Amino acid sequence: MIVDSALYRKGIRVKDAGDISDFVDEARKDGGFVWVGLSSPTQEEFDHVVGELNFHPLAVEDAITAQQRPKMDEYGGLTFIVIKTVFYDESRSAITTGELMCFVDPHFIVIVRHGEGSPLTSVRQEIETRPEFLAQGPFAVLHAVADRVIDGYTTIAAELENDVIQLENKVFGGNRKTFSQEIYFLKREIIEYRHAIEPLIMPLQKLVSETYLLTPELLKPFFRDTLDHLQRACEHASGMDSLLSSALQADLAHIQVRQNEDVRRISAWVALAAGPTMIAGIYGMNFEFMPELRWKLSYPLLLVGLASMSGYLFYKFRKSKWL
Repeated sequence: MIVDSALYRKGIRVKDAGDISDFVDEARKDGGFVWVGLSSPTQEEFDHVVGELNFHPLAVEDAITAQQRPKMDEYGGLTFIVIKTVFYDESRSAITTGELMCFVDPHFIVIVRHGEGSPLTSVRQEIETRPEFLAQGPFAVLHAVADRVIDGYTTIAAELENDVIQLENKVFGGNRKTFSQEIYFLKREIIEYRHAIEPLIMPLQKLVSETYLLTPELLKPFFRDTLDHLQRACEHASGMDSLLSSALQADLAHIQVRQNEDVRRISAWVALAAGPTMIAGIYGMNFEFMPELRWKLSYPLLLVGLASMSGYLFYKFRKSKWL
């Protein structure tokens, strides 16, 4: 479905677009450009709206089916860019992604949105208040959209970092529970987040390169600033991924240490019981010649000996922190 469409001239919205191809022809003739926004269109809807613009079949297939990684392709004078939108559900600590398919020509930009992510209505409203910037053409729109999406990356990175810090505090909080499962699931979400944002670096680098002539020179500093924000978000995500790997190793090490402590504690109690058991076993054999059995003090001396031995072992184990 069409979310919004309009013809812009000198950065000012002059007409709400009816027939897209006619307005594109007018823009090519009299100047300006057309901005069309679509949301999850079917093949029939897409053909009806932009069918006469003769997009490359591969780009059309990508725009309809979605499920693309961030990338940039060129088809003649048409630039096709895929940008991943990212949404973070705090209640489930889960990452979901959507996609923006951007078809950029000197006289039009068509943006197809799929899945989760912030609607671009506010982007259009904001950039329409800056006609001097919008007058730079479709690449000004592309920058505004990419900048908004990448700002969202930064926000999500901060939310993920809070979850990482909370989980790290749990691991080192002295609790005997294991948090390996929580660490694994959060790490999986961060990996999905990285897969959504890191491939976008290459398209933005190409847009600001000196060899790419379609990007207006006045816009390249803005794209470089956006690229810098994206690279910081990628570095942030990489740092969180490494931190979770360390936390997982620490959690597993804590489990092993606790198991060793339990084994030592069990071994100490077994050693405490072994001496009395051995002596009691000897006297339970009913040998005929055991002269000490006829001593009057043999029983209390035996009990004192057992208590002394057990007490000495207990003292040594406590001193060694086995108990």
